[in-house]
Amino acid sequence: MKSVPFEPLDPALYREGVRRALAEDLGWGDVTTEATVDAGLAARGVILAKSDCVIAGLDVAAEAFRQLDPAVVFTRLRQDGDKCPAGTTVADVRGSAAAMLTAERTALNFLQRLSGIATLTRRYVEAAGGRITILDTRKTTPTLRALEKFAVRAGGGTNHRSGLDDAILIKDNHIRLAGGVEAALSRMKAARREMPIEIEAQSLEDVDAALAAGVDVILLDNLSLDEVREAVRRIAGRVQVELSGGVTLDRLADLASTGADYVSVGALTHSAPAADLSFELEPAPAGAGGLRG
Repeated sequence: MKSVPFEPLDPALYREGVRRALAEDLGWGDVTTEATVDAGLAARGVILAKSDCVIAGLDVAAEAFRQLDPAVVFTRLRQDGDKCPAGTTVADVRGSAAAMLTAERTALNFLQRLSGIATLTRRYVEAAGGRITILDTRKTTPTLRALEKFAVRAGGGTNHRSGLDDAILIKDNHIRLAGGVEAALSRMKAARREMPIEIEAQSLEDVDAALAAGVDVILLDNLSLDEVREAVRRIAGRVQVELSGGVTLDRLADLASTGADYVSVGALTHSAPAADLSFELEPAPAGAGGLRG
């Protein structure tokens, strides 16, 4: 499992999702904005961090504004992956006041969600102190996996598999249905997939069976700390070791001390609280923005 480089998101991964989110919010029209704001009014808006966070998703937020106002100017004052103390101005947005008001909630919903994931991930990465690699899981919001895994990368974490087709992970249900560790591994090898084989072990006996059958990674799931230490001793560097199950920040130091290579944390994506961000608007100075009126 190699760390995925932290690169910008391909717009193809979020453009349609943003369109659908705007349509969900807009319905037949923004009845409040249409009644209270001159259609030709230009405005300047700023996105503010109201609590300490790691920002992620600026391109997605910019897309929400751009879809309603193609001429909008979205200026990033911070970059994805940056730590932003409370009070930081994250971005400056200039364009149609009405379009920005209508896009505001969609832009912030994406930005707060992704920044929350990046912020929590950074806490885990810093707590690990380089002693163990923090992995995410497939416990993501349906249809938002690519964005949420990007946010993990922005926070300094490493992506595990993105879907069922890009990595082999034989889990407890596979093992039971196949008839045991040896049977599951035999059938997997017979399939001749050109991928490393990872298998879940829920006991030291499972570890021994996996080692005897030959695997590349053993996932120690919900083992006690003493059992993890014993498993790592038995494995003795012959294969890589991943830990999972009930992983919290409080437990991370102990888990990192076991000598395991990875720890997967579902909470990064399924339980990250949204970052606190706001969008503040004011009319643009006369002559700014190029809009009529």
